[in-house]
Amino acid sequence: MRRRPVALLTLLAGLLAAQPAAAQLVGGGLPSVGGLPVGLPLRGLETTVEDVRTRAVRSPADASRVLGAVSDRVEPYRRQARNLLRRSPDAVEPDDLGQPVVRGEVAGLGVTAAALARARAAGFQLQTQEAIESLGLATVVLAPPRGMSAREALRRLRALDPAGRYDLNHIYFESGGGGGAATPEPAAGGRSGRGLRIGLVDGSAATREPALAGLQITQQAFAPGGAKVTAHATAVASLLAGSTAGFQGAAPGAALYIADVYGPTAAGGSAMALARGLGWLARVRTPVINVSLVGPRNAVLEAAVEALVARGYILVAAVGNDGPGAAPLYPAAYPGVVAVTGVDARRRVLPEAGRGAHVAFAAPGADMVAASASGGFTGVRGTSFAAPLAAARLAELSPAPDPVGAARAIEALGREAADLGAPGRDPVYGRGLVAADLAVRPSALAAQGPGSRPR
Repeated sequence: MRRRPVALLTLLAGLLAAQPAAAQLVGGGLPSVGGLPVGLPLRGLETTVEDVRTRAVRSPADASRVLGAVSDRVEPYRRQARNLLRRSPDAVEPDDLGQPVVRGEVAGLGVTAAALARARAAGFQLQTQEAIESLGLATVVLAPPRGMSAREALRRLRALDPAGRYDLNHIYFESGGGGGAATPEPAAGGRSGRGLRIGLVDGSAATREPALAGLQITQQAFAPGGAKVTAHATAVASLLAGSTAGFQGAAPGAALYIADVYGPTAAGGSAMALARGLGWLARVRTPVINVSLVGPRNAVLEAAVEALVARGYILVAAVGNDGPGAAPLYPAAYPGVVAVTGVDARRRVLPEAGRGAHVAFAAPGADMVAASASGGFTGVRGTSFAAPLAAARLAELSPAPDPVGAARAIEALGREAADLGAPGRDPVYGRGLVAADLAVRPSALAAQGPGSRPR
């Protein structure tokens, strides 16, 4: 019983000893202890660490509290998942790994009439049956018999129809957050996204905000209960195409098509909602689609992504903020997706950013501002806000959906990338930093300079 406090104090001591050398501790494939990555670069966690350095850690409880504060910065997906399950048990339930899924639903792809008949005979009810024609997908959602969990229902359907493709309706979460009010540096001007079409899968954006008010924005809801404006979607939309006095997004004036997959209910952000939203964006032919959402692997979402990539659409996704020791998150980790990590103003990878062989590029993801849904501008941080900068640049390089053109656009972006970290492509920065000039920095950063290159 006394070993865990000792281990916590030992790990905390290691974190404190490592803090001054944080810029040299950037690397991939790091092991973890108790869920916290060892060798974690602590830049961005200075407040937490400095609090510890300036006051005594007198007990194991102090160590646990400090480690919890650090862990909160690097495990947002897991924390959001736990909170949703605790807060909304009537709307969601856990899968076998504790990840939230829509309660009482199993999704199926290409389910035959005979298989549906067997499912009905076993007590299942058909909730929805729809074709996502733009992606060539035929989907169903089945409700299990009363008293059967979604996990049990999935096992039962797979036994009834071994040739079918079934999965739970997993929930996906935003991959970044906002801070307090901020003032952007004066926009340099000269950029224009006029004529570009960019897709966004998120919540709804606050289109009356000055940075978005003059844009051509088309929004459609795909979650139960209709649309709902979110701070996250508003910020991402402004980074993609926003334009107002003193603020310019990465492709100012581009036409945005926003699929709201969240809506007002706890069951928003489901795999089925994402698939429907992606299908709509394919139907309106947005060649580049930004998805700053993360979650587990899912058969329905995977099929939608495969169909998009095969048709020449470029899907840009945030790698997530669960830390370097976390398993890859999706859709960023699917083959063919352009997975984007984030760096700060000194070009250092965010300590909370995910890592792995799927990381394609890095882009600014901290020390920057975006439009606030409640007026003005706000500081933002996370891989959510790096992805739209890369997406906007790819939209300039890929004007229409086309498999050959998409591959050429991604390769062209690779040639623009500034290599960071280990030479060549690596699991931390991918092929390197892109869109470095597209971040909107807070005015307070203007005098700090670009900082040093990470090693």
